[in-house]
Amino acid sequence: MIASDLAQILLFLVLLVALAVPMGRYMCKVFTGERTLLDRALLPVEKLAYRLAGINAQKEMGWREYAFTLLIFNLLGIVLVFFLQLLQGYLPFNLQQFGAVKPDQALNTAISFVTNTNWQAYGGESTMSYFTQMAALTVQNFLSAATGIAVVIALIRGLVRRKADTIGNFWVDLTRTVLWILLPFSLIGALALVSQGVIQNLSSYIDARTLEGAGQTIAVGPVASQEIIKMLGTNGGGFFNANSAHPLENPTPVTNLLEMVAILVIPAGLTFTFGHLAGNIKQGKVIFAAMLILFVLFLGVCYTSEVAGNPQVSALGVNGPSTLEGKEVRFGVANAALFATVTTAASCGAVNTMHDSLTPAGGLVPMLQMMLGEVVFGGAGSGLYGMLVFVILTVFIVGLMVGRTPEYLGKKIESRETKMATLAVLIPAAIILAGGALAAATNAGVSSILNPGPHGLSEIIYAFASAAGNNGSAFAGLNANTLFYNLVLALAMLIGRFGVILPVLAIAGSMAAKKTVPPGPGTFETTGGLFTGLLAGTVLVVGALTFFPVLALGPIVEHLLMLSGTT
Repeated sequence: MIASDLAQILLFLVLLVALAVPMGRYMCKVFTGERTLLDRALLPVEKLAYRLAGINAQKEMGWREYAFTLLIFNLLGIVLVFFLQLLQGYLPFNLQQFGAVKPDQALNTAISFVTNTNWQAYGGESTMSYFTQMAALTVQNFLSAATGIAVVIALIRGLVRRKADTIGNFWVDLTRTVLWILLPFSLIGALALVSQGVIQNLSSYIDARTLEGAGQTIAVGPVASQEIIKMLGTNGGGFFNANSAHPLENPTPVTNLLEMVAILVIPAGLTFTFGHLAGNIKQGKVIFAAMLILFVLFLGVCYTSEVAGNPQVSALGVNGPSTLEGKEVRFGVANAALFATVTTAASCGAVNTMHDSLTPAGGLVPMLQMMLGEVVFGGAGSGLYGMLVFVILTVFIVGLMVGRTPEYLGKKIESRETKMATLAVLIPAAIILAGGALAAATNAGVSSILNPGPHGLSEIIYAFASAAGNNGSAFAGLNANTLFYNLVLALAMLIGRFGVILPVLAIAGSMAAKKTVPPGPGTFETTGGLFTGLLAGTVLVVGALTFFPVLALGPIVEHLLMLSGTT
């Protein structure tokens, strides 16, 4: 069994590396304007889009204009998705005659999908019409992912350009991301999913009769088209409430593997894109290696804990392995642990098992990965710019150790960049801890807890880590569809997204304006194994120092209680 599990995990890692390398090179071509196979079909579409929108594609933006444009675009997206939910009862493709979504839930959902979080405090198949699923949610799956990728490309330009006042054009970066990257790969991926049994139609729900004679309504709809972009864009919002545990979203081991690879292929590929754009592929390999080391470490903890299972469940004498509690039998323990690690390493809330049913140590892994800012590969774009923030902090720490002004890619890391990097790390952490404290100290927060004690605290902290980290997965024991959680978590999602993006763009603008300096005898090498270890260590140390107290009160003490036989 363990040998089979390890073989499946190894297969996933091999496929990820094999696809990430050419994906990285392809994305480099897209953003440098090099020729690709899709140019003949897409260049006319791109030019038409600019003409219709009145965009001057040749005009680049400074970081402030880039940030302002990005914010206005995303604000308009929130407004549009909000009103589409309120008006869905009057809009087409509403075969189930769903009415308006209640305002606080509609606001939460609008902010959720625009911020690439896809937190779902509702059942998709019982709340959203086909039109809302397609025109509001699926569209934002593309645009929110494209926004994240645009930001990291702007940051890379800032790092590699010499004495520049601009970091690119947001509209061009957004358009090329959608047309050349997200749309074509989503089309291919959707066809692959359909071939394996993922449904794609606009039919009415099916009323069926079970073998016991009871009636059952089977929800159907345009699932595959939403499923693939929720993975490729690290969005996570499922058509069904059960997400990728639902057999019509994820029916076979093949679709399960395809979906996991789709989650990480763009974040992993962007590290190689960075290496190509920086003119030194080793720079990208170092970041990829640090991410991979952290990923394997977290996966090992999660898998080991889940294989061991819960001794209290085993003591009940239930039929079958206790390790399968809360998991899909068709995927097993290994793929449950792997999927949980993958989806929270990226800012993707897709799940194929119920995270609330993971062992305490197994549940600690997805929680901690989100707390770290989801930089272990991370989201589409957001993972790499989050890790580059940690690169700046690591270089700064090393500079203090050797007594020299820190440098990265030939540019000095000075006070402004260090302050912005610190803000990008501290803002989500503050939201998680402050939000969790508020919820734990108020009746509105604790009244939604299903399980009291340490696990109840874990449910709350997981929710705020998921919101601030723009992940979207949940310990489903928490009833988050309340006025309190809809509003507070919406605020957490907004700050967690744009409270990081703005400092990152400020770093991009500051670094773009700097001159490059030749390496000297005190310059620290950032392409070797030592820097890889330092980078991974910095991520872990910052996370441990920030979150260990609350983790000790939640999953750690719960695991110790579990081993002692205490409920």
